[in-house]
Amino acid sequence: MDIERKFRNHTVTILLVLLTLTSGVFIASKAIPQASASSNGTSTLTATPATFTNYELAGNPFATTTNPPFSVGVNCPNSAGTCQNTEGEPAIRADRAGNFYGSSENVFCVIGGQCGGTFAWKSIDGGNSFTTLKLPNSVSGTVCNPPTGSDHCASTGLSPAGGDTDIAVAPQRNANGFFNIYVASLQSNPPLLNVYVSTSKNGGASWSINPTGASIPVDDREWIAADGANKVCISYHATPLTNTIVVDCSQDAGLTFTTHASAFDPTHIAFLAGFNNVIGNLAIDPSNHVIYQVFSSIDNAVELASCTAFCHVHTVWIAVSIDGGNTFTDYEVYNNPNTNVDYGHQFINVSVDSAGNLYVVYNDNHNMFYSFSKTFGQTWSGPYQVNKLPSATAIFPWSAAGNAGQLDIVWYGTSYYDGVNPPDSYPGIGTTNPAGPAAWYVYFSQNLNALTPGSSWTQVQASAIIHYGGVCESGVTCTGNRDLLDDFGIAASPTTGKAAIIYTSDQFVNSAAEPATKRSSGSAVCSSSLSNSVDCSHTNIAIQTGGSTINQKHHHFEVDEEDLEETDLSGDGGHSPDFKMQGENTGNTAITSISVQVSGLPVTMTWSNAFPLLPGQVASAETTTLPLGLVLAVGNIYPVTITATLADGTTETQKTSAIYTLGAGLGL
Repeated sequence: MDIERKFRNHTVTILLVLLTLTSGVFIASKAIPQASASSNGTSTLTATPATFTNYELAGNPFATTTNPPFSVGVNCPNSAGTCQNTEGEPAIRADRAGNFYGSSENVFCVIGGQCGGTFAWKSIDGGNSFTTLKLPNSVSGTVCNPPTGSDHCASTGLSPAGGDTDIAVAPQRNANGFFNIYVASLQSNPPLLNVYVSTSKNGGASWSINPTGASIPVDDREWIAADGANKVCISYHATPLTNTIVVDCSQDAGLTFTTHASAFDPTHIAFLAGFNNVIGNLAIDPSNHVIYQVFSSIDNAVELASCTAFCHVHTVWIAVSIDGGNTFTDYEVYNNPNTNVDYGHQFINVSVDSAGNLYVVYNDNHNMFYSFSKTFGQTWSGPYQVNKLPSATAIFPWSAAGNAGQLDIVWYGTSYYDGVNPPDSYPGIGTTNPAGPAAWYVYFSQNLNALTPGSSWTQVQASAIIHYGGVCESGVTCTGNRDLLDDFGIAASPTTGKAAIIYTSDQFVNSAAEPATKRSSGSAVCSSSLSNSVDCSHTNIAIQTGGSTINQKHHHFEVDEEDLEETDLSGDGGHSPDFKMQGENTGNTAITSISVQVSGLPVTMTWSNAFPLLPGQVASAETTTLPLGLVLAVGNIYPVTITATLADGTTETQKTSAIYTLGAGLGL
């Protein structure tokens, strides 16, 4: 819903680790894109422009005479013309098996109040089609039995939630073999009272609902992220606490939230709180379980004294928790010395690649930028501009990170920019402005070397025109056009690397792939005369059909997990470290041995696999015994050097890092 800040949018030292593989084998068969590696184990990748195919999803709240109603069970695209919806502000994620899950809020619920406000979809074929799931936060279910024959479903499926939806998928399977799916929604009737968290433990077949996920009532703009098989965390603006960003975590799949913390640490909370911050999304690294909350605010307390509650949020921040969400430490991502700049134009976004590198994407209502961190958020490089012409304006960013240094970014863009007016005031259809109207598209950009400053980006339009004219960024306080609502999203398949974009359009198209929405009576919800209005707002999918992907492999032994944890939580100064590593032979040659150095001290690991490690095989190792000479300190970052010896006698070396966390993964 995003009611905040609407007035501003207009004007250890570990030394050497030797790892030896000693036991059995687990085989993972998959097609593996392999980059050519240089002698030091790095590689330069060349991105090729992506291509996309687009179609509308099914989620029609006016389809009440079918059983089940509301398009539940409809598969899209289809030739029946039933892929119709009235949803906007969507989100999308992928599980590790390559299935996609999306959610989006019913724009008529946002405007009209209580109803089954959030829709959800699932794809089991890599995004080529999506099926509408039961509505995740409808407290009375989604089946009208029998159908009423009117435009109101009497058996209801009503829900007091449906605002500001976000979705998360567990990175590990639950006891029944499914990846838990979580959908978070703001309460909409009465508005903003709490955060609903809906959980499916069976692939979306059914949902359980926690209507009080937030520890502090009266909330805005929630986000959700998952870890392990059953951990899920939400973040939100706690309005009674002057817009403090609160992070609550659950260890039982959203049934109860027992860990609560402010994202603002004691050093910074005095000036970060106080309605002078814009919240971004929440992310958790599934490898080391570090939690990241991104936001924008001011730079320091001195600045607060001069601007009080009307400060420009020209500084991008990230809150980092290395203890499972109990506490956070705040780090600056980028401070623009121009204190008249605002970052957070729906919204600041953070993503984490498979090697633990971070990417934060943000814009100033004109250009899109990213910064990256190789140090788990403690230090940053950037900003680096992403967009280029014809996207003279770029807003509403989202990103998806793949393997190390590989990043996809999407945004809504237009060729219009006059240097004076914000996007809310861009000229629409019928304008006399010779440069107008402003035509908006979904833009997709990719960088396969994003950890290299100044590296190049591909850029393509991933959709047809989705809107003409102004785009209001003031949430529920908008006086201009809000048809595109506040955000949209992208996810990449872990199996293929292909991107799936979920976005909003308010255009009347009425094609086979994008039919106009109708009521059960046959009357139009969206017609040609209503194009470019909220009556035609709907959610579409753009699925990547060509071009490079972000699952390119740099190394023959590709590390996808490094987790170094302190498991002694007594605080008595003792250490009980636990070090885990996992990787895969992603080349076409057997690996005969692996050695790992972490600043110089040998460590004996117990491996689950035996040499030779054949192509496609995964190896994991763990130890809880480290040398007496090892100096450990929670929060320290340790360089790791991994050398793989191949069957042909050649070696390949790669460098990574591990952060020593405080029980961040305990209980997962």
